This record gives sequence, structure tokens and C-alpha cells, in this order.
Amino acid sequence: MQLKLSTGDVRSWRTSDVDSLAAHANNRNIWLNLRDAFPHPYTKTNARDYIRATRHRVPETSFAIAVDDQAVGGIGFVLHPDVERVSAEIGYWLAEPFWGRGITTDALRAVTKYAIESHGLTRIYAVPFAWNVASCRVLEKAGYVLEGKLSAGRCRPLPRAGVAWTRCATGARPAAPGH
Repeated sequence: MQLKLSTGDVRSWRTSDVDSLAAHANNRNIWLNLRDAFPHPYTKTNARDYIRATRHRVPETSFAIAVDDQAVGGIGFVLHPDVERVSAEIGYWLAEPFWGRGITTDALRAVTKYAIESHGLTRIYAVPFAWNVASCRVLEKAGYVLEGKLSAGRCRPLPRAGVAWTRCATGARPAAPGH
């Protein structure tokens, strides 16, 4: 898969991305804002294992964010079964030297559209940590709406609050906070 962006590309992970992934992902500032499955320190072995796993996953839902054909981040979504089969959770990260350039916003818009169109989704949501104001701003710029605030039911490294942001397919609207 490849989506052309004005700031780079979103594409399938390649085995040649191991060095770039390991170099860019091995960052405590990134790790602090991601789920526990994202290791720190991040090694070449972690990168190799991750790329191998994503290349065998069907359907493909995890992608590299590339600038000048160098993998500098990742974005992906998790499809849900059963009655939640029209929903997916999306997540992303970008190497710190590339922050503030609109790359993540472009990637999020493109992958959101791709996920909705390719998988018949009506709702995509993200749950960043509440302290991650930059990620919340990316979601807002990509058309996501704040759906609610979560209590301190998440930990990194101590219990912390999160926020839920939602983007619905055309015509559908998330409920307003508190409703």
C-alpha cells in the first residue's frame, strides 16, 4: 500500500526499513506517549520483528510514514470484531526531528480515509494521553472530534488520564461529550 502525501508517503513497511525504524523509534519522548507494546529501548531486533509481523498481517493495517523514502514514523489501525466491526482504533508516532511539519496530520487524514473506504468503517477513534496536547491537536486538524475524557485508568509510567477523539464517516457524527 502507498498513499502519496504533500509531506511524504504512507506506505507498507519494507525489510530495508529496519535501520531507520530502530534509529527513530529509540526515543523516550516517543515511547512515553505510546502503548506498552512499543518497547524502550527500541533495538534493531525489535524493528526486524515488528516489520516481519506487519508484512504477514492480513489485512494490512500498519504502515510506515516515510519522508524522502526513509521510514520516520508509523501509523496503523486496529479493526474490531462482532458488533464493533464498523469501528477501528488508530494510532501513530513520528520521529522527533520531524515534529511540527504537518506530516502526522497529513498521514492521519490519508489513513483515516483509506481505512473508512477500504474496510467499510463508520467510526475511527484515537485515545492519546491527555498530556499529549500535540497529538490532540493533530487529531483536531485531521477532523476528529473530542468525544470524552477518561479517568486515570491508563499508566505511563504512573496512572494518567486519557482523552477519546473520534472521526466518523461522512454523515455520521459522534456524540457530544457528556451525552
